[in-house]
Amino acid sequence: MKKFFDDDLFLDTQASVKIYEAVKNLPIIDYHCHLNVPKIAQNAGFDDIGQLWLAEDHYKWRAMRLCGVDEKYITGNASFREKFIEYSRILPKLAGNALYYWSQLELKLVFGINEPLTGDNAERIYDEANAKIKDINVSSILKQFNVEYIASTDDPTDSLELHGKYDETQVAPTFRPDKLFTFDDGYIGQLAKVAGVEINTLDDLYIALTNRLDFFVSKGCRISDHGFAKFPKGYASYEEASSLFTKRNSLTADERDKLFGHILLWLTRRYKERDMIMQIHFAVVRNNNPEMFVRCGVDSGFDLIAKEQDINDLIQFLAMTPDNERPETILYTLNDNNLSAIVCATGAFRNVKAGAAWWFNDTVKGIYKNLDVISEYAALGTSYGMLTDSRSFASYVRFDFFRRLLANHIGKYVENGEYDLESAKKIAQDVCYYNIKGALKI
Repeated sequence: MKKFFDDDLFLDTQASVKIYEAVKNLPIIDYHCHLNVPKIAQNAGFDDIGQLWLAEDHYKWRAMRLCGVDEKYITGNASFREKFIEYSRILPKLAGNALYYWSQLELKLVFGINEPLTGDNAERIYDEANAKIKDINVSSILKQFNVEYIASTDDPTDSLELHGKYDETQVAPTFRPDKLFTFDDGYIGQLAKVAGVEINTLDDLYIALTNRLDFFVSKGCRISDHGFAKFPKGYASYEEASSLFTKRNSLTADERDKLFGHILLWLTRRYKERDMIMQIHFAVVRNNNPEMFVRCGVDSGFDLIAKEQDINDLIQFLAMTPDNERPETILYTLNDNNLSAIVCATGAFRNVKAGAAWWFNDTVKGIYKNLDVISEYAALGTSYGMLTDSRSFASYVRFDFFRRLLANHIGKYVENGEYDLESAKKIAQDVCYYNIKGALKI
């Protein structure tokens, strides 16, 4: 039996250990996250571990609700000490859950505490962690984990005034125009104001978006992101889209879908012109609990896996853009029931890759499934590897989590005599660092 969270965690073979040794100290490129950029700029500190863990982490909030914890200790007005103790009480119930691994790794790597966290020792560990937290701030965490690059998630209307280089970490924006596709006049008015363009027509919208895209690029933006439930089924022509945009407040569902499709394709080509990467997150349905949405707002633990993506709609989207006009595109599905079909589709179109196991799939089995399918249906050596997709600065332990699982995945081929060790080390290094570094040109 292995020791609790020892150095060989997830590493089941000698080959896995050697592969992990080749990647464990590589710099981190976090090309998709939701970190608070002002906190990076301020080099914010943390008052206590309860704040660090539970102020914004809807993964933990969701687990606490699953275990029956009163909302007072989740998003309510209980102290962070009380919230930490309540979370500690439910943590032992999370065997096999990614949160268990992440929480124990955060204790070990950030605070130097390596013992099972439970309700029984919660107060002692809380005090022990808080005795150390006065020496921990955003800068120290980024330095400890060797974070080279962070891509925050930003709306086209954002000012980006705080993006730049902080010590050895480059903080760059990501262009995420999801709010645009509500076609809300209030939002379009806000976009018009920051772009310096009056938006009445589709052409006006495109001028405004072009202005903002160029501004983002001037601030170091190398990547875009889109999140939606499903790909469009229809794509309006330019003439039809122009007409639909002028009556955007009274569109049918089909008309809205076709206008969305037209603008999405337009953006796709603009990304290519600027040599940007396009990320697409799909098969998610958000804010499913109306009562709690009113109480807690967005990103509070009430999003769910949507119906699996119709593969024909994905293929249609990819086919609408010629290979030489398509930007480097990364696909992330929240519903991995048809992951094989999605990964297979990446082989039919240039510049398309399957992304890392996302959100609810960012688990031991979910990551192994993602790696297995990419290995068998695509080319593992071209993968862009891990990202945090997180709001927590302590979440950089997830890179160690992923690197161990990747090393174990490739190591089984080496251990069985199916692959050579030196190639295994090289492919692991590429997936963990060099592929995305090259794609971002940083």
